[in-house]
Amino acid sequence: MSDAPTLEVRPILEVRNVSIGFGGVRALTEVSFKVEPGELFSIIGPNGAGKTSMLNCISGRYRPNQGRVLFEGRDVTGMSVNARANLGIGRTFQNLALFGHMTVLDNIMVGRHHRLKNNVLSGALYWIGGAQTEELEHRRFVEDIIDFLEIPHIRKSVAGTLPYGLRKRVELARAMAVQPKIILLDEPMAGMNLEEKEDMARFIVDLNEEWGMTVIMIEHDMGVVMDISHRVMVLEFGRNIAEGLPDEIMANERVKVAYLGIDDDAETVAGEAAQ
Repeated sequence: MSDAPTLEVRPILEVRNVSIGFGGVRALTEVSFKVEPGELFSIIGPNGAGKTSMLNCISGRYRPNQGRVLFEGRDVTGMSVNARANLGIGRTFQNLALFGHMTVLDNIMVGRHHRLKNNVLSGALYWIGGAQTEELEHRRFVEDIIDFLEIPHIRKSVAGTLPYGLRKRVELARAMAVQPKIILLDEPMAGMNLEEKEDMARFIVDLNEEWGMTVIMIEHDMGVVMDISHRVMVLEFGRNIAEGLPDEIMANERVKVAYLGIDDDAETVAGEAAQ
């Protein structure tokens, strides 16, 4: 009796030999990697390594000079940001992109805009058409997000008046409102204190495990990255220099030198000289 065939799981995202440059400066050079469904995949590297440029290529803000981006097996390289959002790609930004004059609730509702099915005519017939029911459904989903991120007490607050840590949560909430299959997080814990980082790390893990979203995260806090990531990729000067499990990345000599600033050979020599 022969063994049953093993079904190969198709990556939810595949980046193939992506390169992009600006004014003669290469931000990314032939970067390739895959992300499996349900992964929490982190991208690390020194400042200027090309991390945000990679997220921009995935989300559609940048179009690579060469290479391809595939989402669920579909080539999305030439698609717009909105088209990719409709397919299920959401993201947050390193620099907050909230509407500061709007309430928290309204900011999150903006993330539901692309899912509205009623047009201007049916919207005008609000009470006899489907627009009222549709809005209630969207409101319920947004309220679930608000409860999940523990921000019901600020739902009516003006976003621009909130402390930085809470604004980062609202940014995450708006990205969640897109209801993405894969969410791109650009330094979600930057500028936070220890308590805020612990909360955000918990939300990201729950987002991945309970909400079933695949996560690609850029983050400089190595403790958080190594603690919650399934796999890690390291960029240096726009090139992929290492990829693997967190323990493998921590033990990689090239990563130690390029990113962590650790040179085991130099430390050994220095120790022997001191003796």
